[in-house]
Amino acid sequence: MMKLEGEPAPRPIRWGVLSTARIARQRVVPALLKSASTEVVAVASRSLENARGFADAFGIARAYGSYNELLDDPEIDVIYNALPNHLHAVTVRAALEKGKHVLCEKPMGVNREEIAAIRPAARGLHVAEAFMFRHHPQWHEVRRLLDADRIGPLRLVQGFFSFLNVDPANIRNRVETGGGALLDIGCYVVAAARFLFRAEPIRVLALIDRDPAMGTDRAASFLADFGEGRQLSATVSTQTFRHQRIAIVGTSGRIEMPTPFSAPTDEAAHITIDTHGPGHPGETIALPPVDQYALQAEAFSRAVAGTGPWHFGIDDAIANMAVLDALFRSESSGTWERPVSEAS
Repeated sequence: MMKLEGEPAPRPIRWGVLSTARIARQRVVPALLKSASTEVVAVASRSLENARGFADAFGIARAYGSYNELLDDPEIDVIYNALPNHLHAVTVRAALEKGKHVLCEKPMGVNREEIAAIRPAARGLHVAEAFMFRHHPQWHEVRRLLDADRIGPLRLVQGFFSFLNVDPANIRNRVETGGGALLDIGCYVVAAARFLFRAEPIRVLALIDRDPAMGTDRAASFLADFGEGRQLSATVSTQTFRHQRIAIVGTSGRIEMPTPFSAPTDEAAHITIDTHGPGHPGETIALPPVDQYALQAEAFSRAVAGTGPWHFGIDDAIANMAVLDALFRSESSGTWERPVSEAS
């Protein structure tokens, strides 16, 4: 495991898990259990039977048959929110109002206004979107390469992220639950470009194709102008072959990331840097296997304990959502739109 900033919490930070969703079962809770600074003490579902089954599977002490019971538990420090997108904002705010810190699956709301409305309740508490990829060492290595000017000034980022899911009952394919490609995976590409450029886009343009039966955006290609010649071009889709990559191009080199978002926990992640051009294979850099979800959990618990930093809070979530909102407006207007990203 890579060296994290700060130090482990002096006592385990107590987490409650809101929802027994697949992401919680397969990824996040197993990762929480690996974190030295974290203790999972409770889980909640709309069904007490489901909550008990989940709790038994992971050795969690308490199971609740309602979300409010979890939020009211005085022995919980942090809520991990794995509910569907349309329920994020209201439950995040409710958790904050109960004095809980919150790590929420992304996006934190279905529009910028929903997330901005959370800000008053967030004072003095940590609240963030669970962009786990930011904690993987491959992204820190890319940041190091950029800061060392290995590819010259950064000019272009190109992203692709897709998977195939045509089940109309799946929440990712339902408009009313905040489904669709942009909210589900486009948010990753936008967050990645903002991380790489260390800037916000000044205008965006979108081409969106919607499923004729389900109404969700099943494919979206978009451009983002970050000013000073810096551009993002990207395509995301929920109805094509599973694939992802990020290309990062400067004036004197390029970096390729073949698994930027879903790097496996049991294999090395590889990035390639090329400063010679066509005919040269470039230099491949291997990063040891890690669980980026576990790194995220440890970093968040350290921040809650006051023994480590946390770099992406509510303002970051608002800014990321502002870009997605502008892309949806561009779908309707057919022209460039400006994100409204100031915190309010």
